[in-house]
Amino acid sequence: MAVRVPQGKTDAAIKKVIGQLDRYEADHPQAEIEVYRKNAASIRVRVVDPAFQPLSRSERSRMVWPLLRELPEDVLSEVSMVLLLSPEEKASSLVSLEFDDPSPSRL
Repeated sequence: MAVRVPQGKTDAAIKKVIGQLDRYEADHPQAEIEVYRKNAASIRVRVVDPAFQPLSRSERSRMVWPLLRELPEDVLSEVSMVLLLSPEEKASSLVSLEFDDPSPSRL
């Protein structure tokens, strides 16, 4: 499954984030990855992967953040939210709902 942009437009920064997350998806084909721009200063990322189920938050971060840290500093500074969830957690996470039904940005 390819990295999805569920809302908004795809700009150069979003494309760079997607490029990095495509690498994660290549090694984790069951992962569902979404990236969107909340506003001019904020990019949000959600990775839902069954492989996360037995892992702690820090273990999950060690799987994804090395890829994001390779982004140019100006792009990385726009990444304001990274959710790393198992499928079960996606269903019960209030923060995850922001991806499904985002609140309007004030910027």
